[in-house]
Amino acid sequence: QVQVVESGGGLVQAGGSLRLSCAASGRTFSWYDMGWYRQAPGKEREFVASISRSGGSTNYADSVKGRFTVSRDNAKNTGYLQMNSLKPEDTAVYYCNINRGALGYWGQGTQVTVSS
Repeated sequence: QVQVVESGGGLVQAGGSLRLSCAASGRTFSWYDMGWYRQAPGKEREFVASISRSGGSTNYADSVKGRFTVSRDNAKNTGYLQMNSLKPEDTAVYYCNINRGALGYWGQGTQVTVSS
């Protein structure tokens, strides 16, 4: 059974920073690609960033490019999302997804609130 747990969310002022963590257990973390998604109230869940199994390839939504950085430490079975220069429109529940082929697992999400 694979479990995914996000942490690190909270309340921050605009311009501030947060680092989210995604801890995976149950199978070797390095077997999976990892992605971050977010869902704001009344909106659909949207892609934020992703990183390949080895960490050698990353992708970002245009809205976060240059501000967010996705990374992973396979030795610690943990992935990260460093969020800088946060804006009120970044307010959402952030979800971690680990996946490989048809297999995919979601965490429960962590709330990020950015005040203006």
